[in-house]
Amino acid sequence: MLDTLGLDTGSEQVYRGLLAMPGAGVAALAAYLGLTAAEVRAGLDVLSELSLVRPSAEHAGGLRAVSPDIGLDILMSRQQARLAAQQQRLEESRVAAAQLIAEYADQRSVAASLGGEQLVGLDEIRDRLAHLTREVREEVMAFSPDGAQTEASMAASRPLDRELLGRRVRLRTVYLDSVRNSPSTTAYAEWLTRLGGRIRTAPALPTRMIIIDRATAVMPVNGDDTAARAVVLTGQGILAALCALFETVWADARPLGASPARDERGLTGQEEATVRLLAEGRTDESIAKRLGVSQRTARRIATGLMERLGARSRFEAGVLAVQAGWLPARAAH
Repeated sequence: MLDTLGLDTGSEQVYRGLLAMPGAGVAALAAYLGLTAAEVRAGLDVLSELSLVRPSAEHAGGLRAVSPDIGLDILMSRQQARLAAQQQRLEESRVAAAQLIAEYADQRSVAASLGGEQLVGLDEIRDRLAHLTREVREEVMAFSPDGAQTEASMAASRPLDRELLGRRVRLRTVYLDSVRNSPSTTAYAEWLTRLGGRIRTAPALPTRMIIIDRATAVMPVNGDDTAARAVVLTGQGILAALCALFETVWADARPLGASPARDERGLTGQEEATVRLLAEGRTDESIAKRLGVSQRTARRIATGLMERLGARSRFEAGVLAVQAGWLPARAAH
């Protein structure tokens, strides 16, 4: 009956035996209770942990049971405190669960309003993409803002790329300019081009995106963690806007084989993108991510531009870039 307080059957027996035989030793208790010496010692260990026994003042080396009205009251108070703490944790969990449910409902409603569905987790995103690409009939357009591709990623893409191009599906992909510094990514892009795919590069890309047959788009919900959650969009209005965005970026992007060129201001595409990002107050980390380069490279590009402008700070670089005609006046703000 006292198991809720931490006393199992054996330890309760030993406790009752000590109450009946104050100061009794292990052998005497075992004989009185009909237990083995090991069972009595195990019971005494439990009672000691629960502070229900104490050394006897009258019998050297012996133990004496704490009076039930004191010892059990202490145990009940402890148990009540544990229950109160558990109730508090349950309440906190209930509130957190309610918030999560509300957030998920909001996300689903947003996805529904855009004519799409939510994908949660990298496995679900990959499975949905595999399903969509198997059903593609005419065209795939993609932004790939990750910089150099991994060997595993490229190896996994080759069979599907070959199969799609074999069905005369048009493949157009825009990578970041930084992939030109990756021999393996360049080799993959050249292989894809030989099969009929078309690849261009841009200094920066607005987001990761795949558009299939101009009817379905898959985009990350959070650009900083593209593997966490994505949305599949099918609404005509949003697809028209995304296709227009792709065509605009594609028109300004350079074919992979073209050498880097400088515009009339003497800026490469990467430098122009860096100037804009500096004027926006972006950090080296943020600039590096947008350009698909290391922070060290981003810092080197930014430092070189500041030296060319004669700027001592990034804020001053924005002002001087406007004066030099590198940026429209509103960009400096």
